[in-house]
Amino acid sequence: MALNISEAPSYTMSEVSIGRKKEKCENCTKQCNKKKSDEGINSLQEKGVATGEVKESTSVQQVLLSACLSCDGCISEDEGQRISLQNVDEINHVLALNKKCDTSKHKILVVSVCPQSLPFFAIKFQLDVPAAAKKLCGFLKSVGVHYVFDTTVAASFSILESQREFVQRYRRKHHDSNAMPMFTSSCPGWIRYAERVLGSLVTPHICTARSPQQIMGSLVKDFFARQQKLTPDQIFHVVVAPCFDKKLEAVREAFYNSILETRDVDCVLTSGEILHLMEQSKVTVEEVDSSPLDHVFGETSDPGMTRHEGHGSEGFLEHIFKHAAKELFGLDVQEIVYKTLRNRDFQEVALERDGETLLQFAAVYGFRNIQTLVHRMRKGKVPYQLVEVLSCPGGCLSGRGQAEGEGGRPNRTLVQQMEEHYNSLPVRLPDTNPEVQRLYQDWLDGHDSPHAQQCLHTQYKNHTQPPSQTLNSDIQW
Repeated sequence: MALNISEAPSYTMSEVSIGRKKEKCENCTKQCNKKKSDEGINSLQEKGVATGEVKESTSVQQVLLSACLSCDGCISEDEGQRISLQNVDEINHVLALNKKCDTSKHKILVVSVCPQSLPFFAIKFQLDVPAAAKKLCGFLKSVGVHYVFDTTVAASFSILESQREFVQRYRRKHHDSNAMPMFTSSCPGWIRYAERVLGSLVTPHICTARSPQQIMGSLVKDFFARQQKLTPDQIFHVVVAPCFDKKLEAVREAFYNSILETRDVDCVLTSGEILHLMEQSKVTVEEVDSSPLDHVFGETSDPGMTRHEGHGSEGFLEHIFKHAAKELFGLDVQEIVYKTLRNRDFQEVALERDGETLLQFAAVYGFRNIQTLVHRMRKGKVPYQLVEVLSCPGGCLSGRGQAEGEGGRPNRTLVQQMEEHYNSLPVRLPDTNPEVQRLYQDWLDGHDSPHAQQCLHTQYKNHTQPPSQTLNSDIQW
C-alpha cells in the first residue's frame, strides 16, 4: 500500500493557546512571557481551551497541566524549535534518504509503541489489543519502518528501579529531609511543572528512575544498536505515545549525545497522529497485513502481550506499594484498596498493622489535584511516603494525543473503552520477566553497575526564575 507522509499535518505543543488573567499564566506561578491578545482571549472563552476541563469562575480559569505547560511563557524558543521538528515530516525525510543511493545517509527506522496507545488502535480497528498491535506493526513496516517494539519491557525497568529507590529513600528518611515523600517521574508535564515552577520544594523528592519512554531510548540506542553493529546516530528512533508532552521529554538535554549529535528518542508522534497517517493512506484495516512486534533479542517465543498491575499508567503506585510492604515490613499485599478523597483522580492507599499505619501512598491525577497537593506540601501537611503524579485526569490513557473529544474535553466513552481493552491483557510482574533479568546482565552488567545508573536514571533540577519574577507562594489555587 502507498502512503505519502508529507500530506499529513504535523502537530506541536505550541498549537495550544492558553488564556491569561491580566499578564499572568492562569495556572503557573511565573509571569507569562507571552501576552495574549484580547481577540485570542475572547476566542478562547467562546471555544474553551483546546485541552479541555476549562471551568469559569469569578477570577480564574482552570486547565490541564499539559495545557498550562504548552504556553509560550514556559517553553523557550530553542525548545519550541526542537519540538516542532518532531512530526511526520522528519520521518518522511528519513524514508526519503533511505531510498537514495548514498547508503552513508541511510538510517534504521525503529518505532517503539507505548502500551497505553495500543487500546486506542484496538478500538479504532475494532480488534482486540494483540491483533491491533499486529495491524499497526504491519502498517508501519509497509511504509519503511524496520523494527517495531512495544515499551512494556522499558516500563518494567522503570518500575523495578523506582521500587529499589523507594526502599532506599525510606531507610534514610530519618537523616535525609528530601527522602520522603518520593514523587514518580514518568509524566513529563508534571516534571516540567516541578522543575520550572515548584523548584527546590519538589525536585529533590522526584524519583530518579527514567520514564519508560527514555529507558526505551537507552535500550534502542545502546543495547540494540550494538547488537545490530550500528552506532546510535545510524538509528532514527520514534516513540508512539498518547501524550503530546512526551515530545517535550524527548528533547531534554540529559537525553542528548553531543558527540554523535543524536537523541535517545528522535521523534515522538501521538496515537492520533499515527492514525491520521493511516487514514491518509486510503486503505482499510483489512487491507493491512498483520505483522508480529519485534523483540530486542530477536526471539519470538514471547508469551504474548502483557500489562503491568494497576491502572492504565503502568501502575507505579501498586508495584512500589506491594514491593515496599514485603521488603520493609515482610507483609504480602494481594489486593490494594483505594480510598477516594476529593475525587476519583485523588485517591490514597494505606498499609496498616495492629492499628498502626505503616505506609500511606496517594495517586494524584490532573492539574487541580496537583495544585491541592502542592498547597499541602507548602504547609508541611503531606502524610504520604509516595505520590504517583500524572498531569492528565484519568491517567495516561486519557492523554490529549488520543482521547481528546469535542471542545478539548476527554472523550469519556473512548477512555472507558480503552480502559476495558487495557485491562483485558494478562498481568506480568516486572521481576518475573526473564527478558528484563537477561537485559540486566547482558546489557547493564548487573543491577548496581555504573552502566545501569547511566542508562536507567537521570537527575531533575531547579529551573525556576528568581523570586522577583514569581507570584506569592500562598497563591490561591
